[in-house]
This record gives sequence, structure tokens and C-alpha cells, in this order.
Amino acid sequence: MAGYNEIRGLRVKYLSADPSNPEDGQVWYNSTTGSLRVDGVGVGAWASGGNMGTARYNMTGTGTQTAALGAGGYLPGLSPFAGAKNTEEYDGSSWTNGGNMNQGKHEAGCFAGSQTSAIIASGYAGTANLSSSESYNGSSWTNTPSLNVARRASYQGMGSKAAAVCIGGTVSTTVNNVEEWNDSSWTSVTALPAVRRTGGSSGTQTAGIIFGGNIPPNTTTSFEYDGTNWTAGGALPTAIAGMQGTNGPQGTQTAAGSFGGSNGTNPVASCFNYNGTSWSVIESMAEARQVGGGAGSTTAAVVFGGAPGGSPARSNSTEEYNFSTDPRNITTS
Repeated sequence: MAGYNEIRGLRVKYLSADPSNPEDGQVWYNSTTGSLRVDGVGVGAWASGGNMGTARYNMTGTGTQTAALGAGGYLPGLSPFAGAKNTEEYDGSSWTNGGNMNQGKHEAGCFAGSQTSAIIASGYAGTANLSSSESYNGSSWTNTPSLNVARRASYQGMGSKAAAVCIGGTVSTTVNNVEEWNDSSWTSVTALPAVRRTGGSSGTQTAGIIFGGNIPPNTTTSFEYDGTNWTAGGALPTAIAGMQGTNGPQGTQTAAGSFGGSNGTNPVASCFNYNGTSWSVIESMAEARQVGGGAGSTTAAVVFGGAPGGSPARSNSTEEYNFSTDPRNITTS
């Protein structure tokens, strides 16, 4: 027979301080603060961060929420589609200029690493796809050996400065080519099961995931990578391309985030998180945007720049996402 606790539940405890190790879902009254408290029910929210110095889109990003790096993009006033050399660094509250890239570019998806140790490859400049590759040391960029296949609109970035992956993109048509970087050269490796471009990615060279993107049309599919083989992952709730993601050292194969992007017609603000099996809908950003920069993790992310649609055509805004399961107030007396 079920006991009283199973039938009626536990009483709300009356405590003078929060318990040191509360259980998920536990509720108590803190008599010192006069608050009814609950633990273990997660809450996520987006908040405004500091504006970038230069509004841009078709850029990319990497790093963490408090140490992000944004590079390249398309700016007005440049020769047609030349692409920007601009690099900016974020400290969690404001942006400062970093060293300029040696070659201006936009649609450079292969961007991996941290704010002080990163690599970028591919992109578009003028009328040509790029195979060029550069590494960043926190203050300046150095030319490194080029990709084997010049491309633009590849997946955002997976891995580190010493072990990155360049995935898919556009040559003359959409491709499924994949190349790995070993800190000295790029090598062609196992191709994607299907062609695609302009999607999100997360994780490392030996445990990564790519998601969404455009074939065309946009797709919901994802693929996980183990350093050798590609296998199908969970499908996004909506077909999205041009999203910002959890690029950098904190995004993983089993904890990836997709933020904003395009539904094929307009930029969107919708966001999703991946747990290694399936995607779930999380809180939407305040500003719909596509082809901006992203960095961080599923619990502490940052997105910046991009194309919001309408006027202005380029954004310089930053949004930060934080998810917490810390105890919080239900009501206050």
C-alpha cells in the first residue's frame, strides 16, 4: 500500500538557510529571506550584450561567452563582395579591435579555436572562392597552408586551432568535401553523406556534429563525426540554414546549440539545443538574425552581428544566453 508521502507528497520545509544539497524539484521556505524556493528546474534567458564596433553579416565566430572572437564579414564601402579583414574580441561586456586578417573575406565558415588561438579558412573575396587559411594568436594573424579545395559558405567551425575540420560549402555547386587540419596542413578525409552548405557545427575533430544548412533547400538533418565516419544524428525541429552556433572550446557533440538563422525566406529568432540524441526548443533571441557569429556552450552562449532582415541590413548587436538550475524564488513575502 502506498504511504502518505507517495499519496500526498512531502511537506514544504521551513528553513533558516537554503539546504546545501537540495534535490531536483525540492521546494522549501527560507525564513531568513522570506522566500519560497525551488531547485533543479532550469531557466534560460537571452539578454543584451555590448555592441560590436562594426556592424556586419556573413561573418563567423568562435570562443566562449566571455572570450569570443568575431572575424571577417561583409561591410558597406568595400569593393563588391571583397570581404572585411576586421577582427573583434569580446570580454563578456564589450568589444575591442583585434589584429586584422591578412586577406579580407566573408562566408568563411571554417573557423575554430579560442580567442587567443584560432584558425580560419575558406571564404569569398571579390569574385573568387578562397582556399586561404590563417591562424590567430590573440593579437595577429599568420598565413598558413591553404585548403585543397577553395570554397565558401562551409559549416561554421569544428575543433581547435591545432585540429580543425572544414566541412561542405559551395565551389561552383554545393559540395560534400571535408578537410582536416593538423596544425601544419589540410588533408582531404571522408566526405559527408550528402552535399550541404551554410550550417552550424559544434564539438571537436574526433567528436563533432553539424546540423541544418542548405542543400538547397534548407534541411533539418544533422551528422555526427568521430574523426573517421559520419553518422546520422537527431533532426532539427525546423529546417534552418545560416544559424549561429556553439562554436569554440565549449560546444560539444552531445551539447550543441543552434541560434537563429533563416527559414529559407526570412531570418528567425528561434533556438534549439541538442543533447546527443534529440533537439529541443529553447528560448528565442530578441532579434531574428542569420549569418552572424556564435560562440560558447548550451548554458552560456553569445551571438553577434549578422543580417536581421529589413533595415538596417547589418547588425552590430550582441545577445547572451544563460541557463541555470540554481535555486530561485517562486514567491516572495
